[in-house]
Amino acid sequence: MRVLLTGAAGFIGATIARQLADAGHEVVGVDLMLSDAHGAGSEPPPGVHRLDVRDAGSPEWSALLRGADAVCHQAALVGAGVRVGDLPSYASHNDLGTAALLAAMHEADVDRLVLASSMVVYGEGRYACPDHGHQQPPPRAVAALEAGDFENHCPACGRTLAWELVPEDARLDPRSSYAASKLAQEHYASSWVRQAGAAAVALRYHNVYGPGMPRDTPYSGVAAMFRSSLERGEAPQVYEDGGQVRDFVHVDDVARANVLALEQVVGAAAGRYTAYNVCSGRPATILDVATRVAEGTGSGLAPQVTGGFRAGDVRHVVASPALAASELGFTAAVDPSVGLADFATAPLRA
Repeated sequence: MRVLLTGAAGFIGATIARQLADAGHEVVGVDLMLSDAHGAGSEPPPGVHRLDVRDAGSPEWSALLRGADAVCHQAALVGAGVRVGDLPSYASHNDLGTAALLAAMHEADVDRLVLASSMVVYGEGRYACPDHGHQQPPPRAVAALEAGDFENHCPACGRTLAWELVPEDARLDPRSSYAASKLAQEHYASSWVRQAGAAAVALRYHNVYGPGMPRDTPYSGVAAMFRSSLERGEAPQVYEDGGQVRDFVHVDDVARANVLALEQVVGAAAGRYTAYNVCSGRPATILDVATRVAEGTGSGLAPQVTGGFRAGDVRHVVASPALAASELGFTAAVDPSVGLADFATAPLRA
């Protein structure tokens, strides 16, 4: 299988490239080498073409796409996307870039795609009240957060809502510019599938961590930020009360999910579009994550719960791994209780 891989020099993309090559597939790597992700002046690694996905209609792109069996689209501007001023950048790199790529794929007669999506398309996770069943809480009020009330409450009775696993058919409710751009990418892909008679798989990553993760950039996940604090001799700072529940999935597992998705989509029927959660299936609180990373460093520093908050954050979002297991054959191999402790001393990207 010949795969054109965008974002091939990135944290996740480089791991996918290695696993594809190990499985005997041919990889054509492309990466813009954005300074936010790679540092100013970084050059692409050998074999990776420095091209902008927004220019996918160019002759250079056409030559690389020719003969590809599928495209694995990992290139994206990431980060929290909490500033209104970030909107044009996300729309340009993620939305326009994906639209340009899909149009170029159609021109090159490449009709199979695996798209990197994200859990952020869900917004808040799935919640239930013991008395009133499933509820869709509105964004948490700033006044409540300032008062230390971090939970979501039942609109009918005010009780604290309990979180549940989020399936792929849950409501999609992006709450940041980054989240809106990831959902737009999915919408472009699903529209392309119908219009082009193509097939695509969207993989909704949960919190990815592992060796090679960028250090101290917008591309750093919370686990990397906790580790950076510890390396400076500072206690990790945990927002809210630390009770936010997430799923952390190792980059090796994410790459394996991509390989499985590529192998599936190449043989898929035209017109098929499917989204899968990519997660460990072993949820943890943010305080648990900070504690595991701290223990892994052996620093003796304990996380500090600050009570601070970011108004755009969601309280709980925890994926259901069931559909990916049954249809994609994907089950995470790395347990976060082990992987996060190992991550504390794994090499990071400067």
